Amino acid sequence: MSTNERRASLKDKRRIVIKIGSSSLQHQETGDLDYIRLEKLVRELCDICNQGKEVILVSSGAIAAGRQTMAAKDMKGDNEIAVKQALSAIGQAKLMMVYQKLFSEYSHVAAQILMTKNTIVDDLNRYNAKNTFMELLKLGAVPIVNENDTVATYEIEIGDNDTLSAIVAALTDADLLILLSDIDGLYTDDPRTNPEAEFIPLVEQLSESHFHMGKSSTGSGVGTGGMNTKMTAARIATSTGTDMIIANSKDIGILHRLLNGSEEGTLFLANKDESFDLVGFVEGLHK
Repeated sequence: MSTNERRASLKDKRRIVIKIGSSSLQHQETGDLDYIRLEKLVRELCDICNQGKEVILVSSGAIAAGRQTMAAKDMKGDNEIAVKQALSAIGQAKLMMVYQKLFSEYSHVAAQILMTKNTIVDDLNRYNAKNTFMELLKLGAVPIVNENDTVATYEIEIGDNDTLSAIVAALTDADLLILLSDIDGLYTDDPRTNPEAEFIPLVEQLSESHFHMGKSSTGSGVGTGGMNTKMTAARIATSTGTDMIIANSKDIGILHRLLNGSEEGTLFLANKDESFDLVGFVEGLHK
């Protein structure tokens, strides 16, 4: 199958997980929510739903929204867990209020799902979470997922929403995972520091060399993920049978272009590995 044919096949994907990061939801200058980008995102998601597809959104931004709401800008480097949890509780409520309002304007319903590592590693929790996702999708609702930072500690946190979105894709047997980022896709090196870095449009099979390309750096001061977490997401997604794309969120309209076969971003092809143990992998995070 040619690259064009592989891209064209994305039109047939039915269940799609989309992850968007904190930096894509805020004004860089102030940290306040960017309502124009949020409205465009929701409009794109609703249009995808109107095509008969199922959409799950993994959305960052709760802690940043809480920090901004409480005018706690000076706490950006504060890792005190109680502060983080309090800001998450405030910001998650604000974020969902905005999402509910925007989705309702397009006659769609948003639902909140908050997860931790225990959601996956505990058999009953995992079973119940999958059933909830399936029922929401059957009802035509759009699940909006985030890590439950209000209760998460180091021992039970997933840690970043790139990894979380891949876990959600695996749990729900999604056809496609799209990571919206502040970079065009995978490069041979960090293009911000190396002008000779080459763009990689297609990864047919992950190798160690691809993981070495994943740098811990990220272009944002508000997110938790860099290219290394996206490589972790790629490993989970492709190993469990889901294609994955890393694409730039600068233009939210990239979503409908990708689903129309546009050759943007880096496409990682699914290579299902029956020996891949999702539960064991999640258990091993941060150990």
